Amino acid sequence: MKRLEHVQSKIISPSQAACLAEMYRLRQQKMVFTNGCFDLLHLGHVTYLSQAAALGNKLFVAVNDDASVRGLGKGSHRPVNPEFARAMVVASLGFVDHVLVFSEPTPLNIITQIKPDILVKGADYDASICDPSDKRYIVGKKEAEAWGGIVQTIPLVEGFSTTLLLSKG
Repeated sequence: MKRLEHVQSKIISPSQAACLAEMYRLRQQKMVFTNGCFDLLHLGHVTYLSQAAALGNKLFVAVNDDASVRGLGKGSHRPVNPEFARAMVVASLGFVDHVLVFSEPTPLNIITQIKPDILVKGADYDASICDPSDKRYIVGKKEAEAWGGIVQTIPLVEGFSTTLLLSKG
């Protein structure tokens, strides 16, 4: 049970994340932030999160709550797994330090509270795009760059996506 409690303790609130981020800044630890639905955790997710973690000392992962997943237009059957289950599975990865569940359409509020050194998204996003109306725009890019953070994309693992896995039925 202790291991499960440890996993559960990684799931934190935005205010806890902000306090931890301040402590990490004082210790000069590099913070990395990413977000996603992580509905059916697969090799693509694990590879992506591992590579994101390798960019710094502490990895914060924001997971969309159930309502915000439905708001993304992924289909009426999504999410397959409820938010707490998705957060627990992500938190169980050893290289993930903190998990937050967010309900807003974007994680911008969390990003501005944590102020990560590195903001990461998959390569289906484009760090060179400055137009927030473009689907490939990275939310928080402008803000991160304003406080001296960097924005980076990580290549996707071909053939692995939740949508693709579900289509195989």
